[in-house]
Amino acid sequence: MDFQVVVLAGGTSETLSPLVSKDVPKALLPVANRPLLSYALDLLEASDLKDLIVVVEGQDAARLVGAWVSSAYLDRLRVEVVAVSEDLGSAGALRAISKRLTANDILVISGDLVTDVLPGAVAATHRRNGAAVTALLCSVPVSGPSETASSSGKDKAKKPNRLNIVGLDKTKQFLLHIVSGNDVEKDVRVHKRKIQAVGQMEIRSDLMDADLYAFKRTILQDVLEQKEAYRSIRLEVLPYLVRSQLRSAPSGGNGTTVGDTGSSAVLSSGNLQCLSQHRVIAPSAFKQDVLSRSHGGHKCCAYIATKSKYCHRLNSIQSYCDINRDVIGEASHLSGYSFSAQNNIIHPSSVLGSKTTIGPHCILAEGSQLGDKCSVKRSVIGRHCRIGSNVKIVNSVVMNHVVIEDGCHIQGSVVCNNVQLQERSVLKDCQIGAGYIVTAGSEHKAESLARK
Repeated sequence: MDFQVVVLAGGTSETLSPLVSKDVPKALLPVANRPLLSYALDLLEASDLKDLIVVVEGQDAARLVGAWVSSAYLDRLRVEVVAVSEDLGSAGALRAISKRLTANDILVISGDLVTDVLPGAVAATHRRNGAAVTALLCSVPVSGPSETASSSGKDKAKKPNRLNIVGLDKTKQFLLHIVSGNDVEKDVRVHKRKIQAVGQMEIRSDLMDADLYAFKRTILQDVLEQKEAYRSIRLEVLPYLVRSQLRSAPSGGNGTTVGDTGSSAVLSSGNLQCLSQHRVIAPSAFKQDVLSRSHGGHKCCAYIATKSKYCHRLNSIQSYCDINRDVIGEASHLSGYSFSAQNNIIHPSSVLGSKTTIGPHCILAEGSQLGDKCSVKRSVIGRHCRIGSNVKIVNSVVMNHVVIEDGCHIQGSVVCNNVQLQERSVLKDCQIGAGYIVTAGSEHKAESLARK
């Protein structure tokens, strides 16, 4: 398959501070004790897509990622790691490497995507439809704790977030309308002539643009060149291509489509239903007639993953916690590990004290030691941690070389490398940056603590 693959691996994203640092860029952030980028690379390898360009923001981050990739994927993948300037955005990063793109079609995947949808399936759909762009759409992931951690039941239950408003044709193959970002909470406006042209449009709010795209190279390069201000594929490049595929509906700005007369069908965002006309064009007529007359003759397609597929992007502190929870829980097939009969992983080199329990949906990595009467539930503990006695860890991620002294309680928190928690300290819903010392007896709730 003549596809060139680009993985946008990011840099040291501020939205993930204090988890990321100059020593641990986003691509190498541990998820279930594996670097985040390994999930995307393993997925591509499974689709037999082995020639990759990995784009990393910042020279230092690129060096770290390059060293890890060359070691972990030696003789498995052919990877060129390319450094670009920071804060270019996804479209800016592609623009910076545009001259390296030479294949007929380009597969672009965000390096923070954790999914079991094979990119090869998206690529095959793209080729079959002769599309300008094909976007992977997945069910919106739920967010929040998997179960209430307190007996009072006051904790918020998991709930899905609305991320996109999507318009699809009757066959659910063609992407006719898409709104992302801040415009999602506004009323949905669709030009009436667009609905008349396609006969029927289904408006969905339960799908997420997963940041995995197949592009026709020449069209992608043209958009990047002509629209120099575009920084985001999801928020700008894709909506532009979707808007411009029907000549009768040129761009009206603000993520809406407005026609020659300015008239549009308005659907309240609180009442998203199917928009339809009495006249329904057959799918074959839609493909051959409407899109063949479209601007530039291009088609925008969607690959919709089944609800059973897992799909989540790690682009916030909350999503970091969610994905770690899922990969050791309901999506454990993504972890690459074999779980025990107790549904956990305890490395043979780890040491457990008397009456210490490691519950289901937990990972304890090599060389870590726990004292007596400790309890670990639904948590990931990294390598070579030293944990005292009477310590409770629930719904948390503890990275490598962490020292946790006697009597500490950690709940819903992320503790980065080389942190020291002195005795009887308490954390709830906190993020602790690398090397930080939490003082004895202190209590912290919903705080982000990092060395100055």
